Amino acid sequence: MNATEAVSPKVELLRRIYTDFNRREIESVLAAMHPEVDWPNGWEGGRVQGRDAVREYWKRQFAVITPRVEAQGFAEEPDGRIAVRVHQVVHDMSGKLVVDQIVEHVYEIRDGLIRAMEIRS
Repeated sequence: MNATEAVSPKVELLRRIYTDFNRREIESVLAAMHPEVDWPNGWEGGRVQGRDAVREYWKRQFAVITPRVEAQGFAEEPDGRIAVRVHQVVHDMSGKLVVDQIVEHVYEIRDGLIRAMEIRS
């Protein structure tokens, strides 16, 4: 993308939430989600529903691991969802590396809020 191209509001939203997540500004990230967001539980398995469930999931997660996610690219899918190429690095609380991988996060955004996300390996 060159400097004169406009960034879509969806991409701007996602860039902001990755920054806020890495800063652990969780309430800001949750505010960008639909109240009944459908979110993957990539750590324990399954899915969680709603902002409160995502908050509790992250609290459990942050008590035992330290994830960092860096968005490396954005692409709009034919159905309007946004796929984000993500470099994910996870350490345990002692600093030991647990995961260092590239994954894809795919977001459904409606009315300016994240409605759902899925993780693709």
